[in-house]
Amino acid sequence: MFGKTNVFLIGPMGSGKTAVGRQLGRLLGLAFRDSDADVVARTGVDISYIFEQEGEAGFRARERESIERLTALDRIVLATGGGAVIDPANRRALAERGVVVYLQTSVEQQLARTRHARHRPLLSVADPVRVLEELLDQRVPLYAETADLTVSTDGRRVGAVAEEILRELHRAKGGPAPYNPSP
Repeated sequence: MFGKTNVFLIGPMGSGKTAVGRQLGRLLGLAFRDSDADVVARTGVDISYIFEQEGEAGFRARERESIERLTALDRIVLATGGGAVIDPANRRALAERGVVVYLQTSVEQQLARTRHARHRPLLSVADPVRVLEELLDQRVPLYAETADLTVSTDGRRVGAVAEEILRELHRAKGGPAPYNPSP
């Protein structure tokens, strides 16, 4: 797991990947990147528009390109989209090029955190709870298979989650010395 200079966050929407990633990047002194934000920046349109025009398959192709490029960078913390693990190429790139942290959260917490979000095309349905449950059923095995570490975010503040990840990285490295992602 170590010798890798990147930390990649995976998990369902609303698990806190972007907020925790920013904080973790500051704590580690690494640049922060977000694959969804990268897709938006490269296309000039929001994810909902991509879903409307190209469907989920079109978005996933763009996401795969983004993850391939971003995971090839050095010394970054990357927040991925909730469905990034669906693609075997993404899982492989993440596992080979960084320490992968699964931010685990419940459907209830996801719903609370995403309730007012307008940029979540998969939740633009009559029964978002059912969608969240189905997505978790499909994706949890993929998150677990890909992750080096799993950290729960339910009912926790961003800083506490980032600090726990930092502690787990230190512990996995074998001691109390601060985690240094340098090669």
